[in-house]
Amino acid sequence: MKNSFYPAVEETISSLPIHEIPADRMSAIDSMVNYVLGKIKANEQVRLNFICTHNSRRSQFSQIWAQTAADYLGIEVSSYSGGVEVTAFNERAVAAIRRDGFKVVQKGEENPVYFVFHGEASEPIVTFSKVYDDPINPNSGFAAVMTCDHADKNCPIIPGAETRLPLRFEDPKTYDGTDFEERMYTERSHQIGAEVFLIFKKVKENL
Repeated sequence: MKNSFYPAVEETISSLPIHEIPADRMSAIDSMVNYVLGKIKANEQVRLNFICTHNSRRSQFSQIWAQTAADYLGIEVSSYSGGVEVTAFNERAVAAIRRDGFKVVQKGEENPVYFVFHGEASEPIVTFSKVYDDPINPNSGFAAVMTCDHADKNCPIIPGAETRLPLRFEDPKTYDGTDFEERMYTERSHQIGAEVFLIFKKVKENL
């Protein structure tokens, strides 16, 4: 499937700052690796639900990049996202994904549904702001991956999750309306892309 990726997405993947990931991120990354490996070796489906408060930026980036990394490396994974309240997939984050080479098709205006493609033959990654237990997401047998401090602290229990894994990122929202906005959204997208690619590369190496 790798060969069907859009050239611009391939270029972004090749430039992800994997070698710049700091050592203090490795514990969370290795926890993710161990979970995914355990599921695969048990012949069980891997379902990852990335959760942040508004399901508008970091959790959306995580869902898209996790599915992309798994598809790129040929690992069977189903990636989802959700929040504790409904807003919308932030337009700045959508723009960052487009800059990274993904094709994005929007349906609707208020809390639009976006269909994100990483290649001509790829299945769409369906993204929109939703609560973590929305019917589109799994209700059991999944890992709740907490991508922000607020959701992690305020959701002590995620019903149906078989494990809870922290993979927290700083919110690019801090830079909204500043001269650094575009750069920081791209930086956060690439940080998340690098970390999930490292996760799935480690998984593949240990299969």
